[in-house]
Amino acid sequence: MARGKLRIYLGAAPGVGKTYSMLSEAHRRVERGTDAVVAFVEHHGRPRTEVMLHGLEQIQRQELEYRGTVFTEMDVDAVLARRPAVALVDELAHTNVPGSRNAKRWQDIEELLEAGIDVISTVNIQHLESLGDVVESITGVRQRETVPDEIVRRADQIELVDMSPQAIRRRMAHGNIYQPDKVDAALSNYFRPGNLTALRELALLWVADRVDEYLQQYRAEHSIRSTWQARERIVVGLTGGPEGRTLIRRAARMAAKGSGSEVLAVYIARSDGLTSASPKELAVQRTLVEDLGGTFHHVIGDDIPSALLEFARGVNATQIVLGSSRRKAWQYMFGPGVGALVARESGPDLDVHIVTHDEVAKGRGLPVARGARLGRARIIAGWLVGVVAPALLSLGLTRLAHGPGLANDVLLFLFLTVAAALLGGQLPALASAAVGSLLLNFYFTPPTHTLTVNDPHNLFAIVIFFSVAVSVASVVDLAARRTHQAARLRAESEILSFLAGSVLRGEQTLDALLERVRETFKMETVALLERRSDVDPWTCAGRAGGTEQSAPVRPEDADVDMPVGDHMALALTGRVLPAEDRRVLAAFAAQAAVVLDRQRLVGEAERAQELAEGNRIRTALLAAVSHDLRTPLAGIKASVTSLRSDDVAWSEEDEAELLAGIEAGADRLDHLVGNLLDMSRLQTGTVTPLIREIDLDEVVPMALGGVPEGSVTLDIPEELPIVAVDPGLLERSVANLVENAVKYSPDGETVLVAASALGDRVELRIADRGPGVPDSAKDRIFEPFQRYGDAPRGAGVGLGLAVARGFAEAMGGTLAAEDTPGGGMTMVLTLRAAAGRPPARPDLPAQATT
Repeated sequence: MARGKLRIYLGAAPGVGKTYSMLSEAHRRVERGTDAVVAFVEHHGRPRTEVMLHGLEQIQRQELEYRGTVFTEMDVDAVLARRPAVALVDELAHTNVPGSRNAKRWQDIEELLEAGIDVISTVNIQHLESLGDVVESITGVRQRETVPDEIVRRADQIELVDMSPQAIRRRMAHGNIYQPDKVDAALSNYFRPGNLTALRELALLWVADRVDEYLQQYRAEHSIRSTWQARERIVVGLTGGPEGRTLIRRAARMAAKGSGSEVLAVYIARSDGLTSASPKELAVQRTLVEDLGGTFHHVIGDDIPSALLEFARGVNATQIVLGSSRRKAWQYMFGPGVGALVARESGPDLDVHIVTHDEVAKGRGLPVARGARLGRARIIAGWLVGVVAPALLSLGLTRLAHGPGLANDVLLFLFLTVAAALLGGQLPALASAAVGSLLLNFYFTPPTHTLTVNDPHNLFAIVIFFSVAVSVASVVDLAARRTHQAARLRAESEILSFLAGSVLRGEQTLDALLERVRETFKMETVALLERRSDVDPWTCAGRAGGTEQSAPVRPEDADVDMPVGDHMALALTGRVLPAEDRRVLAAFAAQAAVVLDRQRLVGEAERAQELAEGNRIRTALLAAVSHDLRTPLAGIKASVTSLRSDDVAWSEEDEAELLAGIEAGADRLDHLVGNLLDMSRLQTGTVTPLIREIDLDEVVPMALGGVPEGSVTLDIPEELPIVAVDPGLLERSVANLVENAVKYSPDGETVLVAASALGDRVELRIADRGPGVPDSAKDRIFEPFQRYGDAPRGAGVGLGLAVARGFAEAMGGTLAAEDTPGGGMTMVLTLRAAAGRPPARPDLPAQATT
């Protein structure tokens, strides 16, 4: 069964019209005959959105009871049983009510997609998991409901629903987003113009990145090599010299002038004799690039200008930044330089910037003979010098009235042979030796203009010339080959050194390593394949480049495959590699296997850590059950046994006392079990606060029902701001804090519960006159199953404070311990004031999804 397609309407903020757009699309599809149903859509009382639901089939929602309240969620089973072609599911990041089939709505959507049902959904940019910290720094609100970025990125279509901040605020003022009683607070807090502008920019940039991925995929599929200047990408060419830092900073300043610009620094290791770069300097430059928000790339290229331009066009770059040449003036006789060649060959689609620096013209060492893999121009030049130049030299010498003599003639022809060897290699040099010998014999050895040699000394000179020429050609060619091999080995050692260092430092992930292989060998797709046995099918453990359809599914389907053990192989598509490249590829393959094993070991270690933590909790729980829970059970058992005894006639007062003991033991058991369940919910992350605005004096008095009368002094001013909390969680937190304070307070001393406003926060302080806690133990007392010192009057399993802090943080507040002036300890519960800031849990934005 084919997987369904996911379409997402992405908005920068609540109220931009995501739900309205989704319903409009549903009506268009229904008119075309598509079977579309509404699986779950919230209109939040907005008339225009509610009208759009008319004419669409709606799946009955599932009702769930939680904490005495009935909630409705999407009925996944009903949707699967209905099996529509398209299902509309609103609010992708929504957290389901505890007891639902899945914890998150995006998990419900995954089930629908796996069943072959197309899904249309909505989400706001602030709910993307990677942007949580950024959104909190902008709006001051920590988003509790988030969705992994990968879920949204995998969507088949993402449509941005955009609206200017001014238009959103007008919709808000007209009551089209929130109820009138919430408009003023929303406009002065979350919906400030600055907040909306920043969120809009985040949404535009995120969608731009997604569009860029589509563009790269399209260009690769259609083999498009020319640059499409959709956004600024600046490639910095590095040589490993000290000027690289200047170039990187200059490129970063250029990128800062345009929003969304990228900086890509590339070091091309030449295999033709380029002086090796300093690994230390390259490491410094790599760190600098990454600190400035760019990326570093390390590739191999025989021709530096061509490799640089190929890389730039491959990443769709728009600008190239190069440094002025470090060569001295006389060194230009060996060529125009990389900068000039890149500027000449860049074409109209790439701008080349030549940046000056302190190292200009200070020298960079002599270029060495390449001797292998020569370009066509070098080979032609070698043949011209080896064959044509001797003929021209002979013509010139024969016109001289008095020539330089046979010995000098031999030296001139020997010079041309050596030049031919340097330019074109061995074959042009051998041809030059043969042609030179014939010309010397024909024109300069008596009798001239014949191939006859009368003087044996002249014949000996010609033979010596030919022998020396052949020897020189062979030596020059051998030296060039050795130079090429040394340069290649140096490039390989640089890559292997960089690879080993990055892996040992733990900087390399499998995807990054495979991408490095693809860049190094200029491949289209690189995949790491594995299987359990010789008869099992191959599976892909990691892939870089290309698409899932273009990736090889078996090693034999690839252009190059490198086995790693018996059941793993690195498969590459794009071109066939020469045999000399397979040594480096084998090292990459071995490292890929190591990285994969390490990632799996890290995952297993994390799971083992979770199991160890669970075992620790279970051990502590068993200890608590064996002691603290048996004590009230023993009291209840004794009281019940006494009441059932026929040997004793109990008075009404005695029976009342025994029944009171049973009730107290049952209450204590209920309290202990409640704390255990609450701690379990906190440990599993299933606590979902239901935030609403409420006065503290409506909640705090209810939390004092479990303490003796007269043991607490309450001081909550009437003018205190309203707080945004979950009343049930707040009541449970305050109850635990007050019971703990009363437990440790001396007889005759009351516990003070006082509240005050501090800026946009409200502080609730529970102060006792007990023994207090030293500073070193103030954090430890909030850990589960921790009790400091002797616990008077028998009490608890050490979960009260842990539960209180967990609930406080779930509501967006904090809980800390301070010393009480004059002795004792004060628990400070800090909550967000609703009047000065939106609720800590993002219900206001989350429920404003349209």
